Amino acid sequence: MADITDRLGPVTALVVNATGPQPEQDPTAVTWESHLAQLAFFVKSPTLLMQAVLPGMRERGGGRIIQIGSDAPERLQPEMSSYVAAKAAQHSLTECWARALGPYGITVNTVAPGWIPVERHAGASAESLAAYTSGVPLRRMGEPEDIAAAVAFLASPEASFVTGERIKVNGGHTLG
Repeated sequence: MADITDRLGPVTALVVNATGPQPEQDPTAVTWESHLAQLAFFVKSPTLLMQAVLPGMRERGGGRIIQIGSDAPERLQPEMSSYVAAKAAQHSLTECWARALGPYGITVNTVAPGWIPVERHAGASAESLAAYTSGVPLRRMGEPEDIAAAVAFLASPEASFVTGERIKVNGGHTLG
């Protein structure tokens, strides 16, 4: 943290975008280790990052913490249960932290994307992309720029009274 602040100045906004493998597993085969692996990415790493920026934000009287979550807790895919549970836990952290850190002028929110095809989805079939898109009311896949716009808003002064929220950026996919 000292290296970052020496080089770039104080951290006024933290965007937590940690991820890792998201293996599909039949729920009957899920182990405690499967859950721990997902929790390490989506609960442990955000916690450590928040703790690293918190002293400076408290000292300056404010800041923004923005987690990148997922709309997976609404989609409830059984083969993704470890991922779904960890992402739901991540949002619960957002709500708890918003309550705890609000008195210091620190807002905490989550941006919850739907499926945004990026490099790690390079092997996705045209059929799976079409099947997903057919369930999106806006009839298109999201793009990284859609997520960036939501993050930029939450990091801006215009979002100074928004905290504890989970903003889904998924074209309405989970309107159900």
